[in-house]
Amino acid sequence: MREYSVPAKVTIVDSANLTGTLFSRAAEEPNRVVLRRKDGAGWRDVTAREFADEVAGVAKGLIAAGVEPGDRVAIMSRTRYEWTIADYAIWTAGGIAVPIYETSSASQVEWILGDSGAKAVFVEADDHEKAVESVRERLPELAHVWRIDALPTGEGSDEDLAERRESRAAADLATIIYTSGTTGRPKGCELTHGNLLATARNVAEGALTEVFGIHDGSTLLFLPLAHVFARLIEVGFVETGLILGHTPDVTNIVDDLGSFQPTFLLAVPRVFEKVYIGAEQKAIADGKGRIFRIAADTAIAYSRAESPGLGLRLKHALFDRLVYGKLRAAVGGHVTHAVSGGAALGERLGHFFDGVGISILEGYGLTETTAPIAVNMPGGNRIGTVGKPIPGTTVRIADDGEVLAKGPNVFVGYWHNEEASKQCLEDGWFHTGDVGELDGDGYLKITGRKKEIIVTTAGKNVAPAPLEDRLRAHPLVSQCLVVGDGRKFIGCLVTLDPEALEQWKQQHGKTSLSIAEAVKDPDVIKEIDAAVADANSTVSHAEAIKKYRLLDVDFTQESGHLTPTLKVKRNLVERDFAAEIEALYA
Repeated sequence: MREYSVPAKVTIVDSANLTGTLFSRAAEEPNRVVLRRKDGAGWRDVTAREFADEVAGVAKGLIAAGVEPGDRVAIMSRTRYEWTIADYAIWTAGGIAVPIYETSSASQVEWILGDSGAKAVFVEADDHEKAVESVRERLPELAHVWRIDALPTGEGSDEDLAERRESRAAADLATIIYTSGTTGRPKGCELTHGNLLATARNVAEGALTEVFGIHDGSTLLFLPLAHVFARLIEVGFVETGLILGHTPDVTNIVDDLGSFQPTFLLAVPRVFEKVYIGAEQKAIADGKGRIFRIAADTAIAYSRAESPGLGLRLKHALFDRLVYGKLRAAVGGHVTHAVSGGAALGERLGHFFDGVGISILEGYGLTETTAPIAVNMPGGNRIGTVGKPIPGTTVRIADDGEVLAKGPNVFVGYWHNEEASKQCLEDGWFHTGDVGELDGDGYLKITGRKKEIIVTTAGKNVAPAPLEDRLRAHPLVSQCLVVGDGRKFIGCLVTLDPEALEQWKQQHGKTSLSIAEAVKDPDVIKEIDAAVADANSTVSHAEAIKKYRLLDVDFTQESGHLTPTLKVKRNLVERDFAAEIEALYA
């Protein structure tokens, strides 16, 4: 058993809640810009006073509608300015916010609203409202359905509002976040005001001080605010007074990043993979594919080198003008750091961006730990790990390799599910279900999922994640699933990336190739053969993929095979593609 602890930088007093900083800043620094909201093709500054006034108005509207302290109010919307207003208004009214992914089905909406006992829900679009109305007769506690672009407001007194919001303390529930879940029904994670405050402040003032300490620092949120990762950043920016922006449409993310010009980014690994693949494909289309590959190899070598030699420094300087500067400009030109979480990033990709001049700080955590358990820090970024425990957190590796965590970030338990709570919480330790290693300096490395370890008939234990991460790094690969539990060898299902395939077809003069034809095309197969060989080069012969099958459909959220954070729902893919898996072993 190995254990590593980092002392807390910030301790939260019992009386603290999430609205304190918002209103105290409005009183002390009313003209400080704390948000920017979309205004046509540009952005409009929102001051601390304007933000607080808008939150207060909506909170009064909630109180007038009958929302009492401890009542649950749901939000079903894409990431947008009004999401943060609604979130803080719910807390100001003493309520508990319940986020719902905007891609959720009617049955998922019914489960979350019913299980949480929500009194009201904010929805963004017609289909969201239809999903709620279709199940409303089975939700007797749901009294209000509001559109998020027409937030309710009220005229109550400021004194009554202050009394209401100050009635909430650190130990009170702030939110119930339902895990997107790769198996079974989502469980509601109970997070308190103290959980969010302690985690946000210890990250901002302890782990990522350089990121949050930038003068006029800013970020543009595009990850779903229904996810704990984006939600914590929302709280962190309000707590530190940095500038927060929102964009709901990732199809315009490049234009939005260019106009917003953030200093800090937050994303899941697939976003960084897409940025790399897009840049590579554009270079190939422009006849500069060889130059890009040399530039990429140079960036990686530069990042890996402890002390780059003169030749490497000169090459790096040349490509900084030719290639790297354009990549930095594509994300606004001011980004120095990005935090990646939700899945493994991959060392090659981490070194590439580091060499380009954007340090990706990989972290690790779960909804149950208010997002981060560990994160890499500027000046101490050990690529290939998920960093050290955040201040206030202790990480322990159990005898069976499972990662355990203890600290003020660990949740209270699952809403209305005492049995599930007892299964994962023991003497304050949260059992993550992930398998990992701690080195002597306290850096954590995640090596697999405890329940996803594949055991072949030869008795070989194989963690699928490293193979899958490496495979997805190939431009043509969209998703993949390594299989082989109880089988003679390791196999894999692979899907093609539709956007990358279109570019590939143009480059290879096969524009009429359908997806059904592409999965049988010798040149496509040659590309995937190379990707599989590359993935296999990172593992032993017994762990290597022996056979794979290319599918003519992709795994998507719409098909039900991906979670909103783009994790593959392993059990559902194995069920729906059972015939294809069997064919691997026929």
